[in-house]
Amino acid sequence: MPDKPLFITGIGTGIGKTLVAAIVVAKLKADYWKPIQSGDLHSTDTMLVHSLVSNNQTVFHPEAYRLTQPYSPHKSAKLDGITIDFKSIIAPATDNLLVIEGAGGLMVPLNNEYLIVDLIAQLDAEAILVSQNYLGSINHTLLSVAMLKQRGIAIKGIIFNGETDASSEEYILAYTGVPLLGKIPVLPEINPLSVAKAVGYLNF
Repeated sequence: MPDKPLFITGIGTGIGKTLVAAIVVAKLKADYWKPIQSGDLHSTDTMLVHSLVSNNQTVFHPEAYRLTQPYSPHKSAKLDGITIDFKSIIAPATDNLLVIEGAGGLMVPLNNEYLIVDLIAQLDAEAILVSQNYLGSINHTLLSVAMLKQRGIAIKGIIFNGETDASSEEYILAYTGVPLLGKIPVLPEINPLSVAKAVGYLNF
């Protein structure tokens, strides 16, 4: 039996979850699944990760929901005339380790009742939290860790993505006690070769 799924979540939107997911998938030769895609269905996160990962073991599983509008899932679904059935989102069967990528941060709504953090719990996944250094990121990271702990969700660790800030990173790690899984610098280009090399920045 493979380990628990790894759920890539972030402290907000636009901090590089998809890139980090690609690097984690490349390192572990894991399967990849994005349960909910909101926005451009001709250029999805699944397509991007597929283009960046070069091994013959990873399976890219189809999304549970493909929403056409680039908003939070609850709004995108409403504009598409559907309601996301939370209980119907079930992880695909695989004999491989599964890496799951979320949408936005933990408190992003899926419908009027459930959030991304609820989905992590439902899927019985272990969280990898992607953080990025900016003014306010300490607050956002600590709040995210606190929410995961409050919900009893196992946290595998934190990955810092982008420009480094030793003061912030040291404070976050010391305060939370969450393991550091790696620091991924700004990559000069994003392609299969750079992703393969970036695997070396991860320490798990």
